[in-house]
Amino acid sequence: MKNIPVDVALLGTARAIAVAPKVDLAGVQRVDRDGVATWVVSVALAPEEGRASLIEVSVPGEPQGLVLGMPVGLVGLVGSFWEIEGRAGVSFRAERVTPLLPDLGVPGSAAKSAAAAGGGK
Repeated sequence: MKNIPVDVALLGTARAIAVAPKVDLAGVQRVDRDGVATWVVSVALAPEEGRASLIEVSVPGEPQGLVLGMPVGLVGLVGSFWEIEGRAGVSFRAERVTPLLPDLGVPGSAAKSAAAAGGGK
């Protein structure tokens, strides 16, 4: 299945909730096709309208400079549909997750910062 690009400007405020190595069932950290260790960033999304949600985003390499709860940019975010043994869902991957300047109380400022950081491809 082809990767589906996600317009991060439409997601609202994105905040880092947790960062952890992506591991397989045996507890071994996964690597991508280039041999780079893969990490998972749990991200809370709060759109201006609608309900908040939590997604897990896989990224190559350990994200740097993230503080839990801070606004983040999701650069090159794509979704991929999967189906295994009657279960289905969407997994998310990004080129990188970057820290953004704090939201200064201006509606949509975190989304605009994400687009400026290259996340609005």
